[in-house]
Parts: sequence; structure tokens; C-alpha cells
Amino acid sequence: MRKAFSMLTAIFIIVLMATVAAFIMNLSGKMVKGTTAQFQHEQSVLLAKSYTEYAIMAATANEHNSSNCLNNISGGYGDIGGGDYLYNIDVNISYIGDTNLHANCKTLSNSVVTEESPLNIIVDVFVKYKDLDHPAGANAPATTYHRRSLQKI
Repeated sequence: MRKAFSMLTAIFIIVLMATVAAFIMNLSGKMVKGTTAQFQHEQSVLLAKSYTEYAIMAATANEHNSSNCLNNISGGYGDIGGGDYLYNIDVNISYIGDTNLHANCKTLSNSVVTEESPLNIIVDVFVKYKDLDHPAGANAPATTYHRRSLQKI
């Protein structure tokens, strides 16, 4: 009788420990997934800020009255091979003001009150990325982070 009680106690403790171990593994997996998602979002925010600054610098260096008006900048970050990137960045630049802009420039408004009115740009940055932990893998739906800035140039 005594040997059977010890055997039942040992089996109960092993089942209890296995259940606790499975719970801990499940919890740590969720924590890793949450950390990865937070990292990807923060990386997209930083890329959007960087590409905003880059677009402002490129727009100020570009000649707006010529035929090569800067309207779009595309890029990628985190090369995974085959021309694919973890983060795909698309920057759209729209101009407000200055009636002397070339026809190729994407203008939202060109009603300038005075000749001294500055040229403004609206910079829209779209950063698209896929969840690295998604079960669909490469077919996972893309998440888009958008940042809009208004800048005098």
C-alpha cells in the first residue's frame, strides 16, 4: 500500500510540474512576440523620422523650377535577399506656395499671397513592414506606419 501511494504522488508531481512548465513556455513565447512587435513598431517610427529629414534635405537641395521636381522617394531597410526588405519606405512630397514651380511638381496649392511667402512642403512617409512572428510567414499582411510633416523651405 505504501509503495502505491509514493508512485501516485510522484506521477501527480510530474504532471503538475509539466503543466507549470507548459504555462511558463506559453507566457515566455507571448512576451517574445510582444517584444518583437514593439521593436518593429519603434524601428518603423525611427525610419519615418529619418526619411522625413532626408526628404526635407533633398527638397531643399533640389531645383524646383527645373523639370526634375522631387515628388517621391522610395527605399528599403533590412535586406533579406532577392531585392526584398523588412521595411519598405515610400515618401511623397507635395508643395504649397510659390507659383514658379515647374509643372512636374505635385502642388496642393499655389495661391501665394505675397512674393515673400515661403515655399512649404508636406512630407508623407509610409513605412510598411510584415510581422516577423506571423504564422503565414512571407504571406503575412503588412502593417503601415504613416507620418506627415509640414516644413518651410
